Amino acid sequence: MTGRVLLVDDERDILDPLAYALEREGFDVTSSMDGVEALERAREGTFDVLVLDVMLPGMSGIDVCRTLRGESDVPIVMLTARDAEVDRVLGLELGADDYVTKPFSTAELVSRIRAILRRRELDRASRPGSEIRVGGIAIDLARHEVQIDGSPVTLTPSEFRLLLLLAEEPERAFTRAQIMEHLWQTPYVGDARACDAHVSNLRRKIERDPTHPERLVTVREVGYKLVPV
Repeated sequence: MTGRVLLVDDERDILDPLAYALEREGFDVTSSMDGVEALERAREGTFDVLVLDVMLPGMSGIDVCRTLRGESDVPIVMLTARDAEVDRVLGLELGADDYVTKPFSTAELVSRIRAILRRRELDRASRPGSEIRVGGIAIDLARHEVQIDGSPVTLTPSEFRLLLLLAEEPERAFTRAQIMEHLWQTPYVGDARACDAHVSNLRRKIERDPTHPERLVTVREVGYKLVPV
């Protein structure tokens, strides 16, 4: 599975070998070393995945992610330093779909990108023509659209998959590990706060009052579940 990748990193010794490796795997790669330029290219082109370093000249990767999430649902993988936990959590809160910590292997990044592309294909092919309703939430699988109490909302790919997972089995409590394994389609080993960040993002879009959730509720010492409201 291949696709168009916008690769953004300001370190030439990382950017060039990584671009070469991705191209060898069959990806169509466009490279950038500047945050402002990366944003312009993301707006001008049709990319399947954006691989975005946090530390960039001109405009930080965090700001690029924040801006794009107001305009596009293109999947975003953040590249962060090993000790930059704040950047990882903030990136997820802003709508990034995944992150990879430096140093990383090319095989790991390729695996993450392929998982994202695979998830998108599954989303597009999932049960065309059907709809799932849970209380005031309506999920149109054919159009990949969601309405909350009759009003449309725009979800990122990860938010859509999270909502769909919970909506397929209302009232079932899912653990954080189960949720993250579903989102990434791989066994998940990492910080549980990554899951909490995705849940927080989704709550802001489906809850009447995200600070007092009624639909996507916490199940103490377990994880989360969706209830009809």
